[in-house]
Amino acid sequence: MESNILQENPLKTPEGTAIRQLSVFLQNRVGSLMALTKLLHDHHIEVLGLSMQDTTEMTLVRLILSDPEGAGMLFIEKGIPHTDCPIVVVELTESGRRLTECLSTLLAAELNIEFCYPLLVRPKMHPLLALHCDDGEIAAQVLSRAGFSVLCQGDLSR
Repeated sequence: MESNILQENPLKTPEGTAIRQLSVFLQNRVGSLMALTKLLHDHHIEVLGLSMQDTTEMTLVRLILSDPEGAGMLFIEKGIPHTDCPIVVVELTESGRRLTECLSTLLAAELNIEFCYPLLVRPKMHPLLALHCDDGEIAAQVLSRAGFSVLCQGDLSR
């Protein structure tokens, strides 16, 4: 049986296994995002981060979830094609300067940010930023060495 999951190698953060992002394409129709979030909710999977890119016919939805493994199995069961990739989640302080420091750290390491978005949760009441870089493992290491808290899945999952 062929799997709908395309999984990159697991990323290791300084603290443990990185947070996994699942991406799905939705039909560009009213209610499609609601149907997806309801499916997850009905299976006790919380949406912790969300990013959408809209095109004329499809919408790419990137999700950080409380149970990415369970969601992946659910998507396979329901025939929902998806991809799975590790992502770096970094904790920022409230000041805008901390974002600049984060970006400067990645620039100094010559890392490209392919996409980023904020998360919906704030476990320690600080903003969280999800980053997908050209080398996520190095990104996690340099951010950690620069004094940033790089989260792992266990920090977000309950």
